[in-house]
Amino acid sequence: MPKSRTRFVCQQCGGEQTKWLGRCPDCGAWNTLEEVSLPEMPASASAPQRRYALLTGAAATVGASATPLGPQPLTQVKALSHERLSVGYAEMDRVLGGGLVPGSLTLVGGEPGIGKSTLLLQVSGHIAEHVGPVLYVSGEESSEQIKMRAERLEITGERLYLLATVELDVICEAVARLKPALVVVDSIQTVFATHLTSAPGSISQVRECTLHLMQVAKSSHIPMFIIGHVTKEGTVAGPKALEHIADCVLYLEGERYHTYRLLRGVKNRFGATHEVGVFEMHGEGLQEVPNPSALFLSERPGAASGSAVVVSMEGTRPLLVEVQALVTPSNFGIARCTANGIEHNRLLMLLAVLTKRVGLALGNHDVYTNVVGGFTLEEPAVDLGVAAAIASSYRDRRIPPDLALIGEVGLSGELRPVSRLGLRVREAAKLGFKRCLVPASGRTERVRRELEGAGLAEECRVIPASTLAVALEIALH
Repeated sequence: MPKSRTRFVCQQCGGEQTKWLGRCPDCGAWNTLEEVSLPEMPASASAPQRRYALLTGAAATVGASATPLGPQPLTQVKALSHERLSVGYAEMDRVLGGGLVPGSLTLVGGEPGIGKSTLLLQVSGHIAEHVGPVLYVSGEESSEQIKMRAERLEITGERLYLLATVELDVICEAVARLKPALVVVDSIQTVFATHLTSAPGSISQVRECTLHLMQVAKSSHIPMFIIGHVTKEGTVAGPKALEHIADCVLYLEGERYHTYRLLRGVKNRFGATHEVGVFEMHGEGLQEVPNPSALFLSERPGAASGSAVVVSMEGTRPLLVEVQALVTPSNFGIARCTANGIEHNRLLMLLAVLTKRVGLALGNHDVYTNVVGGFTLEEPAVDLGVAAAIASSYRDRRIPPDLALIGEVGLSGELRPVSRLGLRVREAAKLGFKRCLVPASGRTERVRRELEGAGLAEECRVIPASTLAVALEIALH
């Protein structure tokens, strides 16, 4: 009888070791190595098949049927004639790059209770009503529980089929029998393959099940959504394993006490990345927000200091967001710096530039910054707005409500140019902003010509500035 082989697999990064270790040498996580039994390989298995089985722990996919097709010339490969499938929401279609691609595997991640199941159930209801049958697989809820949510969302599609199971073979059999237009798996951490000895949710189970579902999607040209749980660190469980396999990775973000939800594209093989779709949570489900900039600025106080409007690019879409700052003298000797929605290290750099290059004595002041609406700003083009909000609160001078600020701040206090400046200025002009403070560069004249071509030259005036000090004098004059 052959001796069974075992490996110790890290449940955080998927790294494999020949013996148990308290700390994973690959990712440094503690107590994450679990013993996994490896299947016996047939004598006819090739070396690539043995390596594949060693990585995934799979035996069912190794054999004569798993032999890949030979290489084909590009001219002999037939292109798919299928069109993209609209999910019924323009915001989500934008994040997906124009809709679902047939045979694509899309991973949707997010914190518990953020609305992942609600969003995909709404998408399933729309596809079932307008396109074809939809298979909704749930490993966490029963069919009766999903029925209750569907009634609350007013989904009554007869072609929406529910399947409460966690076995991979049962799911694949149902897909082959029904041949649906869309498959939703909620969630991938509950699905397990019977030929693996590891527990459901382990890195080997998650990776093998995702690989098998991907093969089913590619071979049948059926688009699939899989929901992935998020760990305490904010990443999808089994992060790299799932992100590398999936064609598209979406994250549903939002504050627990806010009604807004942001659907952010992290990876997309069929469209632009870092696109953002904005939704609002209601009792009837998630509703898309067609003009999020106007929504974020709807309750902006016009007479308060420490408030600035920045223009951030999220993929190909400009968003106008309000940034607030509060600067107060420190009463405990050590100044505090708190950032909500802005990277903390970036805020510390801006405070250092304001102190050294502009002359603001911020060393003995507490600084608090916040992005209104629970939004998260990551690109450097919002530096000027954040610095202006801090200076406005420090000097107690308000920034004019019709002024939008765009620009990246360098360590020497200069304003550096940003990408797609014309698109940002046009978006600000459409929302009623009369002036835009931008970095002084050769592209300023081109932006003005773009405004003239769009008929917005008289609506918005472009004000260039070369340094942060000059920009603050203009904004706080």
